Amino acid sequence: MTKLKVAAIQMTSTPNWQENLATAGKLVGDAATNGAQLIVLPEFFIRIGNSSLDYMLEIAEEIGVGKIQDYLKNLAAKYNVFLVAGTIPIRSKSTKKCYNTTIVYNNLGEIICYYNKVHLFKIDHLQHQIDESSYFQHGKDIVTFNYGKFSFGLAICYDLRFPELFREMTGVDAIIIPAAFTYYTGQFHWEVLLRARAIENQCYVIAAAQTGTHQNGRQTFGHSMIIDPWGNVDEVLADGEGAAIATIDKNRIEQIRSELPALQNRQL
Repeated sequence: MTKLKVAAIQMTSTPNWQENLATAGKLVGDAATNGAQLIVLPEFFIRIGNSSLDYMLEIAEEIGVGKIQDYLKNLAAKYNVFLVAGTIPIRSKSTKKCYNTTIVYNNLGEIICYYNKVHLFKIDHLQHQIDESSYFQHGKDIVTFNYGKFSFGLAICYDLRFPELFREMTGVDAIIIPAAFTYYTGQFHWEVLLRARAIENQCYVIAAAQTGTHQNGRQTFGHSMIIDPWGNVDEVLADGEGAAIATIDKNRIEQIRSELPALQNRQL
């Protein structure tokens, strides 16, 4: 398998997690019907509303256990796809907080890995007051996984601004980034950062985003994208719910890395 069709789902999530789960299920089904073999959901696909510890803990689950995860594993198995379900709140065993977690299911509905967001968004200007560390626990681990001949690295939204995280994944064929990028910063930085991560790591980037104005008044930028290792945007969904779908190609990766051996020439 040298080619893989992938989809980056775009949503406008609400405070109603059951409604969001149903929307995610429909969009995953649509993408699978269009031939997608690996499907990525956006950050906070399960819920966007009040940002507080209690609000997150209300639906938080233990890893591998719970109604949300049961639905997701059945979804992956039903459509015979790898499902990158980013993100849902997962309870921490060591603190009262939870993790902002991306879970990866294989086409049998089995969890093959999960990633806890490392860099938590904290800002009190630029039109926003957000402190994710007040209700989320920082993750610590770099996480990668394989699907056939392809290797993937996982990151979430604000992680995008920290290139050293991606250097720890050097050599992966694609980086997956579920996100809920703010509209204001997204206008200036979203595409630039995504293309930079693709170019400097000579790999595909699959970015699934939130879009539009949410019920809590927050605006997210959308523009879910699939970017190739040369930095070209292969597919983009600017706004509205749906999916950006494209085919990633192992031969394309190898060609670019051969013609411009930047990863081999790296000294630090």
